[in-house]
Amino acid sequence: MRLLSVNVGLPRELEWKGRKVRTGIFKEPVQGRLMLRKLNLDGDRQADLSVHGGADKAVYAYSAGHYDYWRRELADMELPFGMFGENFTIEDLAEERVNIGDRFRIGTAELVVTQPRLPCYKLGLKFGRDDMVKQFLASGRTGFYFSVSREGEVGAGDEVTLIGRDENNVAVPDITRLYISKRYSPAEVDTLHRATRVEALPESWRSYFLERLQKLG
Repeated sequence: MRLLSVNVGLPRELEWKGRKVRTGIFKEPVQGRLMLRKLNLDGDRQADLSVHGGADKAVYAYSAGHYDYWRRELADMELPFGMFGENFTIEDLAEERVNIGDRFRIGTAELVVTQPRLPCYKLGLKFGRDDMVKQFLASGRTGFYFSVSREGEVGAGDEVTLIGRDENNVAVPDITRLYISKRYSPAEVDTLHRATRVEALPESWRSYFLERLQKLG
């Protein structure tokens, strides 16, 4: 499995529905190797740090395999790598095969999977479609975030190697499903308990799930 594209971009200001919006969702592929640091890649920035970026969202990864699906769904659009705002376009790394807490080596860097992406309205801005956020979430093709446990250099063509599997066995889509669900099945309650034990899960997610468990009694 390989890293097919490394995509970066600086925030820009656009007009959307009559107001000015600053966003870093516009990413473009870069050639050569880049340094991956604890908070982001060199040459990459986020616009609103209250909801984007930070150590738990240092890198956004998306499976290249999803592009085939979107090219069928959005046949009238060009979809180059980086279109979904991802930093890493990775060869066929679907969410259901990835656990929160899994550790990967890419180039000389080491990364930890932390959470799925929950899209905001800026995805609709990027695609020029009001329905894009809903369509994206419904597809299950959300991608996921990495934190950086070891800084290093990365570049397109690097091998993506799984070096550690989280034993709690909570897959990326499990987190999305638990977040969206209004009522939990017994199996989902079990997953909820396991999710709260995943060390790599950000504290905001853990607090939210613990609250849900409390309400269940």
